Amino acid sequence: MNTSHKITPFQALACPLDGAPLQRDASTWRCAAGHCFDIASQGYANLLPVQQKRSRDPGDSKEMVAARQRFLNAGFYEPIAAATRRAALAELPATALASCLDAGCGEGYYLRQLAAAASASGQALALLGLDISKWAVLSAARQDKRANWVVGSNAKLPVLPGTLDRVLCMFGFPVYAEFARVLKPGGQLLQVDAGPDHLRELREIIYPTLKPERVADTQAPDGFTHLATETVRYSVDIAGAQQIADLLAMTPHLYRATAEGRARAAALTALSLTVDVRLTRFGRQPGG
Repeated sequence: MNTSHKITPFQALACPLDGAPLQRDASTWRCAAGHCFDIASQGYANLLPVQQKRSRDPGDSKEMVAARQRFLNAGFYEPIAAATRRAALAELPATALASCLDAGCGEGYYLRQLAAAASASGQALALLGLDISKWAVLSAARQDKRANWVVGSNAKLPVLPGTLDRVLCMFGFPVYAEFARVLKPGGQLLQVDAGPDHLRELREIIYPTLKPERVADTQAPDGFTHLATETVRYSVDIAGAQQIADLLAMTPHLYRATAEGRARAAALTALSLTVDVRLTRFGRQPGG
């Protein structure tokens, strides 16, 4: 059975200026008040008004996006993607269209993996990928035409209330009040965060000493119930200065490390790494 038609773009977008529903009109999104947002030729829309930007070109740079794309497409984080897509597809009604937002989607790796798994299982999904970096969204839109890709902010999601079944936040910046607003009651937030040993070998090379780990907070945010937390932990071998540089470029350690720490990382030609992440599922409380 051909299930490719079952992956569609999520349409319930909201005007980032007044929150009103956006309607697609040829190559623009438009609200009733006349606010208008162009859809680029590559297929994405910029729904980040200038007054919501922290800088002229926020988020990951073009170079960082390219590094992330090379590293992720090499498959190093495939077990993380596999755990996420299993959790996202579990408990969805197989006969109904479900909607999913990747909030901070980067160049779209995890949403593409989810789309492939949903297609294989016959699950109908409406997908939205959002990132504050226009370079990330441009890269995502070029690689996959099935989702809706928008430049936007987690702080003010351009999404109508109560329209999503799943929100993914992969190593991102969660804004729980916004996630609660856009999720349907009973919808789920899937949050992936670094665990205490994540990339420890790299951190031991670039930092003089490692900070003590913060105790993981299992407290559910307002409006949510904690459903489950699972650990995804495994080892990878990275070979070559390019892959090590790509990994460093897609982590916050690129900015936190000193010049000496970055130089030590640049001198490496091979590295065995621990990947250690927590996948936490939160359920949206009815009326919460």
